[in-house]
Amino acid sequence: MTYKTILVHCDASPKTSQRLNLAADLAERYAARLVGVHVRVPYNVPAFFDGTMPMDSLFASYERAAAADEAAASVAFAKAVKGKHLPTEWRIVDGEIDQQLAIQARYADLVVLGQSDPQSDFPAPPLGPESVVLASGRPAIVVPHIGAAASPGNTVMLCWNASRESARAATDALPFLKGAKKVIVLLVDPKSTNNGHGAEPGADVATWLTRHGVEVSVQRDVAVDSDVGAVILSRAADHDVDLIVMGLYGHSRLREMVLGGASRTLLGSMTVPVLMAH
Repeated sequence: MTYKTILVHCDASPKTSQRLNLAADLAERYAARLVGVHVRVPYNVPAFFDGTMPMDSLFASYERAAAADEAAASVAFAKAVKGKHLPTEWRIVDGEIDQQLAIQARYADLVVLGQSDPQSDFPAPPLGPESVVLASGRPAIVVPHIGAAASPGNTVMLCWNASRESARAATDALPFLKGAKKVIVLLVDPKSTNNGHGAEPGADVATWLTRHGVEVSVQRDVAVDSDVGAVILSRAADHDVDLIVMGLYGHSRLREMVLGGASRTLLGSMTVPVLMAH
């Protein structure tokens, strides 16, 4: 298994260059096609509209802003791939960001998205990157809005709880796990059971990964008074991890998003890129 198509969300935000550089590096590493997607959000009449300004003036202003954002995103994409030896594709789609990115993601092997930044003035998936993962069926690397120090994958931490979601994430992350110099399998509050972890928590997943040529170390931890997400972030810092792999727990129904505690913590406080799958 490898990544043949990597899709990256491109908007006009200054933070776009962070995920573009990471996506371009990954595409070159895996000899993949890099697809940049810019979503033009539909025009909506402002909620405060009182009729004092002509409607055509408001629409003209929207069109100018949309054209400027599209141009900025295109320039950022071109800059990120300049000098790279990889096939590229530039797409512009119209619609709601969450929905359109989820649709485009279904035709890619890996998606690169940005962490929600509450201080950004630029449109982003309103429900966050998790909405794209949950709706698309594809894994995504979420890049912290503080940026990533380097192309991830040297030291990888796989968060394992023997669930369907963690199994999906581990499988989707195999190219990273097989190429990493160090892989840590982290289990938080594991309990021995025939229906999950088995007699020795972590042993089964370590054996499976070994068959794929991945050498791993298993670390078991307890959350005590902290939530699981806080433990994950703490251990990632302890081991100088540059990529966290975990299953995304939750569902999207209508416009409501419900996430598990660990997912919520990492999406809100991540310090390194996180590969998520559902």
